[in-house]
Amino acid sequence: MTTAATRSPRRSRRSKPPWVLAIPAIIALAFLLIPLAGLLMATPWTSVGELLIDPVTQQALRLSLATSLLAAGCALILGVPLAWVLARVQFPGRPLVRALVLLPLVLPPVVGGTALLTALGRRGIVGAPLESLFGITLPFTPAAVVIAETFVALPFLVLSVEGALRAMDTRYEEAAVTLGASRMRVFWRITVPLMAPAVVAGTTLAWARALGEFGATITFAGNFPGRTQTVPLAVYTLLETNREAAIALSVVLLAVCVLVLVILREQWLRPGALRS
Repeated sequence: MTTAATRSPRRSRRSKPPWVLAIPAIIALAFLLIPLAGLLMATPWTSVGELLIDPVTQQALRLSLATSLLAAGCALILGVPLAWVLARVQFPGRPLVRALVLLPLVLPPVVGGTALLTALGRRGIVGAPLESLFGITLPFTPAAVVIAETFVALPFLVLSVEGALRAMDTRYEEAAVTLGASRMRVFWRITVPLMAPAVVAGTTLAWARALGEFGATITFAGNFPGRTQTVPLAVYTLLETNREAAIALSVVLLAVCVLVLVILREQWLRPGALRS
């Protein structure tokens, strides 16, 4: 019979990793934390409030909040149906479609911005008809900011929701269909409540990604203060003219990232979350 006394040494040995693992782990942790510590140490805490009420900073904050929320909303409206199709519908080429949907996750943002510019620009395959037929010009406008942010944020929501749909027990939906419920009724009354935590997590992550987007935005929307200059672009510009304001804005984005991790901790960070 195994007793607590015989199990405790085994647990204690597991809690002490060999030095060949412990040293690289400590170096990796320091590699991640030291830059953040440097940012916090360089922050002019006594004047953060004054720096954040600067007109240029305020414009960037308002624009970033508005565009990132719109991008998260677009990702929600478009991403949930797309995730459902990828998870539940069998069709030829589905793995390829899924790979293309997730491509912005690994695509360099500036390449994504260039792709948007060539497709939606004044001479693009979509942008040219929009301008000639409807007089709509997208590049270097606030709408371009939302489009660029949605482009990079959408895969995060799709990945989160699709994973939840694949792991979901479909017996409840099948039973409801057997009892005569329509497909739409089953979706709204059963599927949506079951996948709601993943939708919230995916939307939150998409919003955070949109808020921090830089490369696609500056390429497709430009960097015009009060018009397309979001917080990341303002940080980039202020590093050359007002380093303290740039650091203060960076701390704001850092705080948002920490908040997102707190919100997502039950969904992704709790023990066993990835197995559930």
